[in-house]
Amino acid sequence: MKYFMILLVIVLFAFESLFYIQMLQQNSYNEKNRFLKFTLKNIKENINYFALKLLFGISLILFANFEFILYVYFFLIMFILIYSSILQYKKYNKKLPLKFTKRVIRIFSLDIISYLILMIICFNKNLTFLLGIELIFISLLPFVLIILNYILYPVEKIIYEVYKNKAIKRLNKMENIAVIGITGSFGKTSTKMILNDILSVKYKGFCTANSFNTPKGITKTINETESIFNDYFIAEMGARAKGEIKQLCDIVHPKYGIITSVGPAHLDTFKNIDIITKTKCELLESLPNDGVIVLNKDNEYLRKYKPISRVKTLWFSLNDNDADAYASDIKYSDKGSVFTLHIKKKSIQVETTLLGKENIYNIVSASLLANELGMSLKEIQKGISNIKVISHRLELKTSENITIIDDSYNSNPVGSQNAIEVLKLMKGKKVIITPGMVEMGKDEEKLNYEFGCKMANVCDRFYLIGKKRSKPIEKGIIDENKKADIKVFNSFNEAYNDFRKDFAKEKVTVLLENDLPDTYNEN
Repeated sequence: MKYFMILLVIVLFAFESLFYIQMLQQNSYNEKNRFLKFTLKNIKENINYFALKLLFGISLILFANFEFILYVYFFLIMFILIYSSILQYKKYNKKLPLKFTKRVIRIFSLDIISYLILMIICFNKNLTFLLGIELIFISLLPFVLIILNYILYPVEKIIYEVYKNKAIKRLNKMENIAVIGITGSFGKTSTKMILNDILSVKYKGFCTANSFNTPKGITKTINETESIFNDYFIAEMGARAKGEIKQLCDIVHPKYGIITSVGPAHLDTFKNIDIITKTKCELLESLPNDGVIVLNKDNEYLRKYKPISRVKTLWFSLNDNDADAYASDIKYSDKGSVFTLHIKKKSIQVETTLLGKENIYNIVSASLLANELGMSLKEIQKGISNIKVISHRLELKTSENITIIDDSYNSNPVGSQNAIEVLKLMKGKKVIITPGMVEMGKDEEKLNYEFGCKMANVCDRFYLIGKKRSKPIEKGIIDENKKADIKVFNSFNEAYNDFRKDFAKEKVTVLLENDLPDTYNEN
């Protein structure tokens, strides 16, 4: 009986460890205290579950000499705790399951060792005392993981430096390679993939995988690339704080760069647009004297920026015919876009299956740099026709009676407006499933309200996610459309399942705008 009781607590420890390590991973290993903030929010939203664990553990210690109490309540409470823990783990494990990376294995190992040490120290104590100590440890597990993460930080730093130096040496072996950095508040990944598709018509090269845009993501791509390329390497560069783009440039040393745009993204960490502009322009300032930067002329923040570096600057636009590259005669449809591409006084008609205005911007900027790297307009035209649809970024899918516009990767003020414009082009009934925008700092409520206003008269039904988070969107919709058909859910899965029931047979187009990670789920 004693060992069975201990086993039940171990089962609870296992599920709690899996859950919290998964959340630690999703919250960038507590970078900027993201995991700590999630933990405090999760405890607040599940206070009954947290209190039951902690108070039951304390009561077992206080009543350690009254084992009859243990036998009366233990199995019932442990069943409730284990069942609740399993439900919590399953709920948060649907979209981004825990990836058992080497770093996760190191944290998990230290977590288990800490638990075993505690058990060994208390094993000869009274059974109720032992179980009470274990339950208190499990209750405080997220805070234990934060401490363990800090303990492992020097080790992780050394491992990263080894991989970084290996990547730098490998890149240096690729003689005369054109290293290209791409950054911006929006459109980084799409522009990177588009540029890679265009350049591959004439050259051999590679780019960072998926949305890898951090030091570890870039070094991982370089180290794991099987072939040695000598033509080009495209590094996507992301940042949440000042100095982070410079840090990436110090690894790959780009000669060419594209800054797609500057706008309100990650305002929770950047605080204001001025800091965002300076951070994105660290790419420009890091280029060598013979470097080339491609900038968005339609972006007011980039136009106003006064660079210190004297690198060659090329401008792209959709509105200014004096730019080095621009698009005209644009025809949008639900199948893609056709437009005339102008680069340095020459022009050619091009066609793409990519949807929306923002993708035209991405194509024009990529084409301008491709031309600078020696590609003719005919070669660029061929590259544009070969551009593959980018996953979860205005990706068009069909499933029986449903047309899906999958824009679920991320959402920002520019991208969300573009997605609404694409939805507007579709025929028949139109609906949206969205939690709105996150990481917008103090402007988040205002931006989500404006988002609600923009979608109000486009959609026939609105599936909003997060009862608290979606309130500004709901207000914006109602202010513009008093008769709006609105439904609110706690998670994306709940909203999508309800949508499938509502439109089991009827033809409909659904916009999936921003499918947030599990860490944002509401209870």
